[in-house]
Parts: sequence; structure tokens; C-alpha cells
Amino acid sequence: MKQNNIRSVLSKHPAIPVVTFHELSEVVPQLEKLSSNGIQCIEITLRTAISFEAIAEAKRTFGDRMDIGVGTLVSVAQIEKAASLGVKFMVSPGIHPTLAPALESSGIAFIPGVATPSEIITGLQLGWDTFKFFPAHLFGGLEALKTYGQVFPEVRFCPTGGIKADTYERYLELPNVLSVGGSWMQ
Repeated sequence: MKQNNIRSVLSKHPAIPVVTFHELSEVVPQLEKLSSNGIQCIEITLRTAISFEAIAEAKRTFGDRMDIGVGTLVSVAQIEKAASLGVKFMVSPGIHPTLAPALESSGIAFIPGVATPSEIITGLQLGWDTFKFFPAHLFGGLEALKTYGQVFPEVRFCPTGGIKADTYERYLELPNVLSVGGSWMQ
């Protein structure tokens, strides 16, 4: 089970909302809105002081109906905290070998971010084959993913960054894309 079975999580959710909460009072209304639109997954970013509290609130109120994930993980301490909250999946904007043991031993599905061929190769050397392509719009978008599909046929991606309501379906048409993340669904 590479990356603690991240492909099974991503394959269930073609579009994953990436949400940053600034107030705890935003959590339940946002999750209700997403749920009412048929979305059963969310990546909550660690970009504000209340992020972990927001994740805990999301797990408490929607954990039985929605796959709650955490994004923007950049340290072992964040990985450990996210794991203690029982998130369904973890997302890092980059790839770094010092995070690998914590991600793998967490038992939680995880996806590290890559943008370049060297980063993809680094991930492959760690035994990983599924990556967040981030930020997609700055690193070639659809054309880059088409090329990566030829160069790295075994690799699958979840592109995020600059993807919009009018472009996400074009990404999902690519055979090496499992799902797409973005903020357009909020």
C-alpha cells in the first residue's frame, strides 16, 4: 500500500475542495454547503492559527459523512498533530526526505507535492508514485502533466493551484490525473 493507500482516497473524490478557515464559526456552514453540493471530501489547510481547531471541529461534526484531510504540512510536528486528530489524508506542498518516515509511519494516506522532474524522481526513490502537482498553473498545467505522463507512466497526480471551475474537467480527462484540488468549490 504505497503512501498508505492514497490512490483509493483520491479515486473516490475527483474534485477536492481546498479550504482555509479564518474563524471556527465558518467550519460547519462551509461543510454543510459542500455536503449539500454532493462533495464528501475536504482538504483543510494549515494556513491560519485556528487550522487544527478547524480540523477537529470538522472531524467532530462531519467526520462520519466526509473525508477530512489536512494540507500544507511542512513539518514532522504538523504530521504528528494531524495524525492525532485522525484525518483521512495528509497533503504536503513539497517533498522532503526528512518528512518521509513520519508520513509513512502515520498510517494515514498522504500525498507530497512536486513540480519538477527532479522532485518526481526523489519521490520515486522513496517508493512513492502519487503526487500533488503544485502549483499547477505556475509549472505548466495541462501540458506539463501530459509530458509527465509520457516520462513517468506509472505516476499519478492530483493537480492543485490555479485550477478553476472552467478548467478542472480538462485536468480530469488526463489518464495520469486521479483527482483535482482547488478553491473554486467554496
